[in-house]
Amino acid sequence: MKFSIDKHEKYVVLGMDEVKFTNENTPKLKSEFILLNAEGFRNIVLDLSSIKQCDDSQDLSSLLVGDRLCKKANGLFIVTGVNDVVAKILKMSNLDQSLTIVSKLDEATDLIFMDEIEKELLGGVDLG
Repeated sequence: MKFSIDKHEKYVVLGMDEVKFTNENTPKLKSEFILLNAEGFRNIVLDLSSIKQCDDSQDLSSLLVGDRLCKKANGLFIVTGVNDVVAKILKMSNLDQSLTIVSKLDEATDLIFMDEIEKELLGGVDLG
């Protein structure tokens, strides 16, 4: 599986450089989520804009690994660049209910920065 990684201070963008999302490339994707999380990235944006074909919702369930890792680290896992084919499978499998999906990369980065600002503000407030 080929992908590009664009690391930033508060987040990382993982772009899939494949046309098909299959059960052959999902284990590598899961491994990459785990590696990025171990490096300290709690906010991961997965760009699926190059994906044109996905035959099975089982393949897309690998995205839940990234989502769980980010949530556990108190971060966000955001999927962007979803085409109609992938969106249909996400909807059929109810993954669209579990994942944060936005249409454009800049929307994902805006969400991350708003979330980070909110955490900083709430972190500075003594609620006790």
